[in-house]
Amino acid sequence: MGKMLIEAVLNTPDAQLVGALEHASCPQLGEDAGAFLGKKTGVVISSDVEQVLAGAEFLVDFTRPEGTMTHLAVAEKTGTKMIIGTTGLSAEQITHLQKASAKLAIVFAPNMSVGVNATFKLLEIAAKMLNQGYDIEIIEAHHRHKVDAPSGTALKMGEVIADALGEKLDDVAVYAREGHTGERKEGSIGFATIRGGDIVGDHTVLFAGDGERIEISHKSSSRQSYAQGSLRAARFLQTQTFGLYDMQDVLGLRK
Repeated sequence: MGKMLIEAVLNTPDAQLVGALEHASCPQLGEDAGAFLGKKTGVVISSDVEQVLAGAEFLVDFTRPEGTMTHLAVAEKTGTKMIIGTTGLSAEQITHLQKASAKLAIVFAPNMSVGVNATFKLLEIAAKMLNQGYDIEIIEAHHRHKVDAPSGTALKMGEVIADALGEKLDDVAVYAREGHTGERKEGSIGFATIRGGDIVGDHTVLFAGDGERIEISHKSSSRQSYAQGSLRAARFLQTQTFGLYDMQDVLGLRK
């Protein structure tokens, strides 16, 4: 994902690459950030968060929760606006983001893809129309290296649907089925998780009624869509001085 972001920035006329961060044990530290593209950018890969953020207007963070929290602590000092695509954050960590956003502008979204966020809107509409007589299942598939499940995108889909139905996801979600489970509970939202190979990200929401099924799907063939969405988020943050936003705000899809 980091390579996709670097390539997207280098190919965007109104963006400038000023830093590239990696963990302290990364063997590429000290290399030019554009080396994998055969380009010399003059920006070296570094693990010095404070030094990199001191010269950056925006930080795009697709790491893991502990990395994001480390970066956030520095960004609060430097005033660097953040675009966060990290998933798997705890409730406590999200609360930390909310507190930081009182002074810092942040876009935090489980998926930066414009297409995925359009799908969220379609799901909201579908859930309101199919609010009686349809069972809802969310099926997601990702590569073998993904460490959290269900995916942040799948959870967001569940939240969008539950909200459209006037429910809280925590009250209706079913994350696992095994053994003698009994009949499906009416009004529940089921989740199924697949992990394998190099699947970038597939998500399908199934509305199953009597005599028919409706499926709304989004399939990613490249992480490039996440990078382009991140750049749109950065442009949005140019006019924001503080606050916590998501891609629905960036795309003007908020109610």
